Amino acid sequence: MRPIRLAVLLALSTHAYAQSPPVPDVPLVATTPAQPTVPAAAPGAPRPDAAAPKPFAEIIKGAQRLPGFFALYQKDEKVWLELKPEQFDQPFFMSVNTASGIGERGVYGGQMTRSAVVMFRKIGSLVQLIALNTTYRAKLGTPQALAVAQGFSDSLLSAAPVASAPNPQGKGVLVEANALLFADIPGYSTRLESAFRMAYTLDPRNSSFGNIRSDDGMTGLHVNAHYFVPRVAATPLVALPTAIFAPPPFTLPDPRSMFLGFYYSFMPLPEQPMPARAADDRIGHFVSTSFDFTDDLKPEQTSHAVNRWRLEKKDPALALSEPKQPIVYWLDKNIPVKYRESVKQGVLAWNAAFERIGFKDAIVVRQQEATDTFDTMDARHASVRWYAGVDAGFAIGPSQVDPRSGEILDADIGMSDSFARSARRMASEDTRFGAEQLGLEHNEARCDYGMASAQEMGFAMDLMEARGEFEMDSPQAEALAQAYVRSIIMHEVGHTLGLRHNFRSSTIYSLKQLQDKAFTAKNGMTGSVMDYTPFNLAVKGEQQGEYVTSVLGPYDYWAIEYAYKPIAPEQEKDELARIASRSNEPQLAFGTDQEAYGGVSDPGVNVFDLGDDPLAYFQRRLAMSRELWDRVQTRRLKPGESYESLRRSFEHGFSQFARVMPVVVKYVGGVTHLRDHAGTGRATFTPVSVERQRAALKLLTNNLFRADSFKFAPDMVSRLGGDQLMARFKPDVSVGSYVLSLQSAALDQLMSDPVAGRLLDSQEKVDKPKKALALDELYTTVQSAVWSELKTGKDINSMRRNLQREHLKRVASSLLRVSPGTRADARSLQRQQALALQRDIRGALFGNHTGSGSLSNEARAHLAESYETLSQALKAPMMRAGA
Repeated sequence: MRPIRLAVLLALSTHAYAQSPPVPDVPLVATTPAQPTVPAAAPGAPRPDAAAPKPFAEIIKGAQRLPGFFALYQKDEKVWLELKPEQFDQPFFMSVNTASGIGERGVYGGQMTRSAVVMFRKIGSLVQLIALNTTYRAKLGTPQALAVAQGFSDSLLSAAPVASAPNPQGKGVLVEANALLFADIPGYSTRLESAFRMAYTLDPRNSSFGNIRSDDGMTGLHVNAHYFVPRVAATPLVALPTAIFAPPPFTLPDPRSMFLGFYYSFMPLPEQPMPARAADDRIGHFVSTSFDFTDDLKPEQTSHAVNRWRLEKKDPALALSEPKQPIVYWLDKNIPVKYRESVKQGVLAWNAAFERIGFKDAIVVRQQEATDTFDTMDARHASVRWYAGVDAGFAIGPSQVDPRSGEILDADIGMSDSFARSARRMASEDTRFGAEQLGLEHNEARCDYGMASAQEMGFAMDLMEARGEFEMDSPQAEALAQAYVRSIIMHEVGHTLGLRHNFRSSTIYSLKQLQDKAFTAKNGMTGSVMDYTPFNLAVKGEQQGEYVTSVLGPYDYWAIEYAYKPIAPEQEKDELARIASRSNEPQLAFGTDQEAYGGVSDPGVNVFDLGDDPLAYFQRRLAMSRELWDRVQTRRLKPGESYESLRRSFEHGFSQFARVMPVVVKYVGGVTHLRDHAGTGRATFTPVSVERQRAALKLLTNNLFRADSFKFAPDMVSRLGGDQLMARFKPDVSVGSYVLSLQSAALDQLMSDPVAGRLLDSQEKVDKPKKALALDELYTTVQSAVWSELKTGKDINSMRRNLQREHLKRVASSLLRVSPGTRADARSLQRQQALALQRDIRGALFGNHTGSGSLSNEARAHLAESYETLSQALKAPMMRAGA
């Protein structure tokens, strides 16, 4: 292992907004240039010596030279890099960003892709581009450093032969950039296969360079990479579920071929690494993590440095000083002109937080003009840019860092053009595929705020239009759209400054305070713009406050202070501890992705809630959905007006139910999870009170499982048309399918092993068992609501039969097969519930309930089949997982 390998100390950040997730299947073999194959020598023939490289001058004759960090030479379709002896085995920064895509299923242009600390290594006549493994380290010169070098491998990204003899002036050699970079370094063959289930391969022969540039600070090369697949598989004769069958790309003239643009940036690492600032888990910053094996005295090997920009006062003596170098965001020339001012204001809103810690104009915004030739995708221009896609409806704020210190080197905010083109429409109207088909399940590598906010805005605009508050093309609607774009930009800029989500911040203000425009204009609508904030809609008759947040919240000031406040080195540890110790202040409440999406079911950490009583907020939101449905059912369209608007409003109502219900379920067995350190007097884990859990159960059963939970006028349902010109549009509407999807998702959560486990475990965290909700109460409440007709003798309509079958499916499954995570008490209670249900079904079929004669034949057949299913399940031997 070369000494320089040991000199690179800290890890590349693997955080969501620092770079895309690590790409699997990066090629570990050299990609050869597209040249005729030299025939192998005949067996037994003498092996010829390899031809000596051509003279340097001969290769570059007639080529254009671009001096810079790496000197470039270009002649026709060929580009060469000149690598001097001192440039080998020296680490530098490389980023690869996707400049152009195909506009569907996650393959979009204008996206930050990956970065690495790399170096060129010369092995005989071959030059390798090596990604250095900087995550694991030890002090240089120690035996531990040798063990680390032996224990953890670097990675080969690509390789190319030396193309020339040394340059007489400087001794540099040429390497053909075509051979080096016409390789799948970004790992897009895997991404394409994941999206389309087709084995696309990079085709060097038909790839080419676009713009190239080089100066002392950076060398940039734009590659037009051709990917292809020899054939497209025939469409299956039998329709397959979308989870199994992924159709070929439909945005391409020919789905067998596509060009993707990649912008490669090579630039030196900062000569002097910025001092790293230790992270604190009570505040949400993205971090660069490394593992230090130097000694075994520390309890842990890991260290976490806050990801942040280098920001230093020009005059440290002044209380308020301009920075030596501000954080500059370039607005790309592809941003629609009408939105540029809102985008600018969204970026500059963060200056308020920096002013509080002594920086004047810490952030500067510049506009790229139409005549500018530089690409904002290069590694030297933090940018905001628009991107287009037929199924794109999200914004994203990634950044790339120096792994030695956590210094942010570049950031590119991507904003889907749906915000400008169709900000007033539901995102799903412009999408043909769901998140599952896109491979966009939640993880920290992705911010879904924009996509989810598009649904929020669609619901809000439809409700306000239905109320007659304003028309879609009115000045009020335009002002709201501008405010909405500004708020999304504020959120994404926060990510590029190093801040993670804060999904607890929405709980710090009361619903009454949120109705006061003066209050929210001063304090914000939430504790942080890093939350996913819904539109602040008033219930009809209440005072309407600001619709979207307009200023930073108190948490944002706190998080910026911790990351960026200038502190003398000898005082830093104590001062950071003092800042972080404020974590128990109510206005600084913090909870992030782990609490919202992970195994901890904390009902105080949610996306798209508002106010200090989430249950009350959710109840209001469901009431608004029903209000919208009621208005849709009585709405009369103008002659010639499309029925598409009715369908959109109808679906918006369901989108709110789909968002609210999973969060309400979190109260059942819910546990508040705080990140406090010792001394605050608050426990880390506290079960939600039994009263709140029962209130949540009541909210669920009343809105999802009651016999009259969903009733729609047939006249309205029969008019729910859509865009008949869309080939993929399903013209008919099944209200029962919409309803069953909501109910099934709620049943999955309520009857899951994790919920059962949390309820059983909560007994250990309270001093009296009655302070915890019993698992038996949960099962009984759900079963009674789902099968309520068994007690009343009323008929069971098709929606109710569907719901009961879904519940029965889960009950029977619990009897037939037990997973490793199923608790013994849960298994016993489920069997007891099954026996009770069997008795009730028998009573409804053969008993003397009032009104039992009103059961339809369909209902009787359904109950008879359900009874038989339960009987067989109760008799069957249980399949135990792992047995």
